[in-house]
Amino acid sequence: MSSALSNSLLKRLTWPDLDLVHIRQLIAMARDEDLSGLGLRKPPALSGDRSTSSLDSPPRQSLAHLVAREELVVCGLPLLSLILSAYGSTTHVQLQATDGTKLAPGDRLATLSGDSRTLLTAERVALNFIQRLSGIATQTRRYVDALGEGRTRLLDTRKTTPGYRMLEKYAVACGGGWNHRLGLFDRVMLKDNHLALLGSPDDLASAVRRARKIAPDLPVEVEVDRLDQIPPVLAAGADVILLDNFDQACLSAAIALINGRVLTEASGGITLKTLPRLAGLGLDFVSTGALVHQSSWVDIGLDWPA
Repeated sequence: MSSALSNSLLKRLTWPDLDLVHIRQLIAMARDEDLSGLGLRKPPALSGDRSTSSLDSPPRQSLAHLVAREELVVCGLPLLSLILSAYGSTTHVQLQATDGTKLAPGDRLATLSGDSRTLLTAERVALNFIQRLSGIATQTRRYVDALGEGRTRLLDTRKTTPGYRMLEKYAVACGGGWNHRLGLFDRVMLKDNHLALLGSPDDLASAVRRARKIAPDLPVEVEVDRLDQIPPVLAAGADVILLDNFDQACLSAAIALINGRVLTEASGGITLKTLPRLAGLGLDFVSTGALVHQSSWVDIGLDWPA
């Protein structure tokens, strides 16, 4: 299979790929949830940070450090300046790490300085974004390490939080993974439910040929769950065959049958325990939604120097 096609299917979102207008909208929503009860049918009569405003303290300049409480892969640091600017006060962010960096407990991610009231008010929203995205990056790094060095690349899926897909896929990239299709728009992917609409789930060849005609600009991927489905898919000219929930013996048989004529992807039942056994089979890709939907927030604190 051509390396050009393989490379064209491999994406790693970078920060410049992301739409800052959309990200600012997400930040504004998070801010307004906190300050004015966005999402409630009956918002509160009084809004704002009632805790900080209750303090008998004049405006003063302060600084605080974002600090890792556990080993983690950091992600989302460029969000910090956008978050603080959403609160309308002059603040400054000095980054002390870069996205994708592995940090140890006690390492600083960034130092925030400015009006102490603004920093207090924005603290939770900032932590929510950074802890969530760093959790995905950290989880991804574990899976990448379990897969190990070699030709097989680890891919994410479309199992993402609505509205946060590109940020979460960016976090996967920061963790060392690769991005599968970003949406329904950038690949034809014929799965079992699509084929069921044909009335004959085994009519794979005609489905592939029609996809190639309707969307000649896109790669075509087909999901199979039996070895006998592979020959017609090969004959029809698919670009990628997704081997869904194949055990290791069947994966080996499928890879031998395909013999490099198309790209191969394994999915279903992918865990940290099974990944090392898949690494040497000759697969091009392994995909799992667990990078996002089974990740956990990491522990990051905002420390105020005495």
